[in-house]
Amino acid sequence: MPYIPFTDEQKILANSVDLEEFLRMRGEKLERVGREHKLIYYDSSGKHDSITLRGSTWFDHKNQVGGGAIKFMQEFYGMDFQTAVQELLGQRVTPLSHSPPKVSAKEEKKEFRLPETNTNMHRVYAYLIKQRFISPDIISHFAKQHTLYEDKEHHNAVFVGIDENGVPRQASKRSTNSYGNSFRITCQGSDTRYSFAHFGESKRLYVFEAPIDMMSFLTLYPKDWQKHSCIAMNGVYENAVLAALKNHSNLSEVILCVDNDEGGIEAVDRLKDILSENGYTDVKRLAPKFKDWNEVLKAKNGVKALPAVPHKRKEEYLKEVSELGYLKCRPDKLTSQIYATFKNGQYKYLAEYALAGSAFFIDKSCEKDMFAKLRAKLKDEYKPYTDKGKKAQKQRALQECMQEVLRDLKRTACTREQSVLTAKMLYQLADNAVRLSVEEALSVPIQEQCEDIDIISEPEPCMEFG
Repeated sequence: MPYIPFTDEQKILANSVDLEEFLRMRGEKLERVGREHKLIYYDSSGKHDSITLRGSTWFDHKNQVGGGAIKFMQEFYGMDFQTAVQELLGQRVTPLSHSPPKVSAKEEKKEFRLPETNTNMHRVYAYLIKQRFISPDIISHFAKQHTLYEDKEHHNAVFVGIDENGVPRQASKRSTNSYGNSFRITCQGSDTRYSFAHFGESKRLYVFEAPIDMMSFLTLYPKDWQKHSCIAMNGVYENAVLAALKNHSNLSEVILCVDNDEGGIEAVDRLKDILSENGYTDVKRLAPKFKDWNEVLKAKNGVKALPAVPHKRKEEYLKEVSELGYLKCRPDKLTSQIYATFKNGQYKYLAEYALAGSAFFIDKSCEKDMFAKLRAKLKDEYKPYTDKGKKAQKQRALQECMQEVLRDLKRTACTREQSVLTAKMLYQLADNAVRLSVEEALSVPIQEQCEDIDIISEPEPCMEFG
């Protein structure tokens, strides 16, 4: 294809296309989950629903990759940059029949079969005990339940998810090699609504990313563990968690025990939102001191553990919001102040002026106190899983927000409702300004910080078994 010199505006416009609407027009199947949509597609290995969409952004929870609309077209449809931009701008339409095999519109249900069982579990026991330090009693419990065994062909550890009637519906395999590359894979035809789990009689459900994390936690905190319920998601996808809560009416409290890394930190906010929208509001976060619970178990047994991985974008956002200083709002000067700071790229000052203006329009009698409350609100409401756009996309969002605010400020607020609306727009402007400032800060080396206000490094008393 000949090179097409797209303008920056065209590129930004293409990357801002609403993927949900665009994919529906292409005939793709989407399912709504809370504020997001799942993309449902089939390939030779079966049904897939790990990709979630929100507006122009997407995220593949299985492969831990995401981005804007252009990258989606490149990753999912195998298009080059030129073709992707043309498609998104409506300059050309590639028929679905020309799409790669993994986007097949034919919905084929693959038959689920458990891998053949080996006559013993010697390799699985050796791997889980010697390399992963998991308690033999924990291993034996799941082996007796027939939800953990060793496959005959390759001697992998097989973790089984059963339905409410005890019928196997899902299985994942984990290699037990002590050398070479390890792997884990979900068996063909698995139903993602079920996963490796244990269900007790209490109201509490502990949620983990993987079976080994779950078994490691039970090894670390074995007291009365069978009273409670626990489940491994095989990633950070919510399908099995929602099914478990629906099928077990005693469960009402959810403890998210996902990894202490960028993916896990993002998953906490995302899962909290989805659970809340499904009626589950009693949700807590329990973070391992190291990267995951098996690393904690390794450290306890004298093995060097992988450290926790901080979420740089979240930490920088919280830091910058904390540093926003109060500037007394002068309504007659506000328009010129925010316009000048926007034009000069002074995004921190823009956020300060916008937040001060928001506080003024809410309640000018206690403007300074309201500013502090709004600053705390920015920190509390920030969720990094919603902050996936690149710098150009955030510049576009800030520009659009600026235009709306400037138009609004030209009108005199005559009613309380109008003042509140203006305050909300200025608050959004402050948020967009900080997000763009964070993007610029992350483009240069910064000193890493280790503290995250939303993470606790050790179990709280109310979260311990017993």
